[in-house]
Amino acid sequence: MTLLAAALLGIVQGVTEFLPISSTAHLLLVGQLLGYQDPVFTVMIQLGSILAIVWLYRSKIIDLIAGLPSVPEVRYFATAIILATIPALLAGALLADYIKSVLYENPRVFAVAFIAGGCVMLIVERFRPAPTVLDAERTPLPRALAIGVCQTLALVPGVSRSGATIIGGMVMGLDRAAAAEFSFFLAMPTMMAAFGHELLEVRHQLSAERGAEIAVGLVMAFFSSLLIIRPFLGFVRRSGFAPFAWYRIAIGAGLLVAIAAGWVRG
Repeated sequence: MTLLAAALLGIVQGVTEFLPISSTAHLLLVGQLLGYQDPVFTVMIQLGSILAIVWLYRSKIIDLIAGLPSVPEVRYFATAIILATIPALLAGALLADYIKSVLYENPRVFAVAFIAGGCVMLIVERFRPAPTVLDAERTPLPRALAIGVCQTLALVPGVSRSGATIIGGMVMGLDRAAAAEFSFFLAMPTMMAAFGHELLEVRHQLSAERGAEIAVGLVMAFFSSLLIIRPFLGFVRRSGFAPFAWYRIAIGAGLLVAIAAGWVRG
């Protein structure tokens, strides 16, 4: 049963990681319903989603790595990604224990974050500035740093890392496609750092059983992420983020009702 739960949670991770609906909150809520709650598992199976992004963008990543020594534009983009990664690394180092011990245990936080994030999405879709950056690789460094600051909000379960960075990018003048691509590239170092930190923390506690659960969740996250990323980009280009905003508001409101009724432990 634990391997089945791990597989189901891996699918949830892969489907929700790059949608602006918070994979962490969905994993914690579904884990509570399944009776399988392990914050370490929640963070570590994100590696599957990272590997999916690396695979889908492998040609561009190879070109970027090859161009680092000699192409100024490539070095500029790498600088932008590094700059945008720093705020989340600092915030994670300072707040990780509090977030996992307090916020991860409080579904009311998820609900409020769902609703607030949905409202922000609707406002940004309605009032965002006209896009001035159409290529993620040309994101100005101050705007990249601002997107990185937005990413720190995703430490709160329910906010959504992809949602915070994509919406933050749109506020900074990136069009939807450029903001999404910047978010995907920013996910690689950020999520790898989170995975590496958790692996160091629990390396002495990884039994064969727990390792098998993480491996199953990771593999399922990889394949489900592969299936969702390109359709998500196509959907966003056509329809924007309003459907995701209304989904978030509905889930948040439903969760508050479930907590009030005692169906979900608050």
